[in-house]
Amino acid sequence: MNIIVTGASKGIGFDTVLTLSQHNNNRIIALARNYTDLVKLQELCLQQHNNRIFIATHDLSQKDFSQLQAVLQNFLSIDVLINNAGLLINKPFLNLNQQDWTNIFSVNLFGVVTLIKYLFPYLKKANRAHIVNIGSMGGFQHSQKFAGLSAYSASKAALANITECLALEWQNYNIACNCLCLGAVNTDMLQTAFPNYKAPLNSKDMATFISHFALNAQQYLNGKIIPVSLSTP
Repeated sequence: MNIIVTGASKGIGFDTVLTLSQHNNNRIIALARNYTDLVKLQELCLQQHNNRIFIATHDLSQKDFSQLQAVLQNFLSIDVLINNAGLLINKPFLNLNQQDWTNIFSVNLFGVVTLIKYLFPYLKKANRAHIVNIGSMGGFQHSQKFAGLSAYSASKAALANITECLALEWQNYNIACNCLCLGAVNTDMLQTAFPNYKAPLNSKDMATFISHFALNAQQYLNGKIIPVSLSTP
């Protein structure tokens, strides 16, 4: 399969690419802002004997697709898009300024929307494309909410909603769109939100689940907002 993973330089995105690279029939484009970490990821994938790993720096808050486009010249279609990149700012609501809101929504929603739209010509050429949006239990309706995460949770709630909308609008193109709302996973982002909290899952555990879901769930599910959580702090 031809796969794109955003936020691939660390945490869940990093381990998801590593997991997917274990299958030599997968060709993977890993996107992130940090080129040095992407090179390390590519080297690890090569150690697993998968030499079909492409890397490109890409900032979701910007609209520069030049590096991604250079890589896409090697692809006729994209089967799976995993929108994993995200930004979290931990501040009480009254301390959030307009720039905070703009930054969070630029990455967690607007950047995702822009990327999906950009990749539409590639997605519609796949036999059954699958867009997997990585959301959060903070954006899952009726879930427990936490002080300091209002902007982050609001952006992830919007991501879940656009998932449902795209699933309906693009069903005739044979493109499925689902959202995984993750609970607590031991990552740098979790430590930003909940310092010193230790989650029951690590990024490798979650990467295994996400990889299997991304490769297979489009045959059974579309427009679903799915909580994936053993715990929320």
